[in-house]
Amino acid sequence: MKNIIPATLIFTALLFSCNSKNSGNATNDKTETIVENKTETNSDPLASCSPRVLERNKENGLILLTEKQQQELSEKLKQLNPDLPTIGLLMYDNVLTTELTAPMDVFTKLTEDGKQLFNVITIAETYDFIVSEEGLKMFPDYILENSPKLDVLIVPSAYDMSLQVKNQNLVDFIKAQNNNTEYTVSNCAGATLIGESGIADGKKIVTWIGGGEDLQKNYPNLKVQDDGNVSYMEDGKFLSSNGNLASYISSLELLEKLSSKEHRKFVESYLYLDRLQEWKK
Repeated sequence: MKNIIPATLIFTALLFSCNSKNSGNATNDKTETIVENKTETNSDPLASCSPRVLERNKENGLILLTEKQQQELSEKLKQLNPDLPTIGLLMYDNVLTTELTAPMDVFTKLTEDGKQLFNVITIAETYDFIVSEEGLKMFPDYILENSPKLDVLIVPSAYDMSLQVKNQNLVDFIKAQNNNTEYTVSNCAGATLIGESGIADGKKIVTWIGGGEDLQKNYPNLKVQDDGNVSYMEDGKFLSSNGNLASYISSLELLEKLSSKEHRKFVESYLYLDRLQEWKK
């Protein structure tokens, strides 16, 4: 991982996808794709989020992209600074909004003297609008097939993770990127995808409050922590949290690891975190 100094940046929120399989070549060294680490793309539509997303798009009045538009998007990728670490936020249908906005809020802040510290990108299965659990309509910077190698992968959750866990494309992507990452993070039920991938077998992990028993039963090789008492857990390169607003905990803890305690304090002050901690009705 590159050496970094403290930072602060403004939140962007271009996100998501699900519907086509076009990929493009990156425009600089940092956007090198991870094809060599990927297994063959899964072609079973029932194991993909695409059908569900298409239906939700129809219900929400969204217009689907044409094939030409999808191709143009794959060719005009968000520019990355090759000298900075890249943090990727995985996204899918019904994702919890806060589990995306919390890490974006934290890692996109510039330093106190105005320097960028990280590339922060969103990644979905395919190019299309996706609707979050709370109804936010989003669009991705990259898709699974043209994602750059990541220094940090963040896996959020949906209230129902059954489609994501069955989606071999997502599972293979997590496995492949874990070969590159310095840190792999899960928030809330994102821990189920970590469990399904097998990358954190033998490691401590925490999930949403009330979800630990099922997580342990379904993935006995994980060392699932007591979610009633543990909000955040780290074990080697694997970080996890209860999710929702607790996603700020995992993001701020990781920010300190990647920068400094001083920069973390600066970002916390930028977020008015003290006001929230001290707030009483």
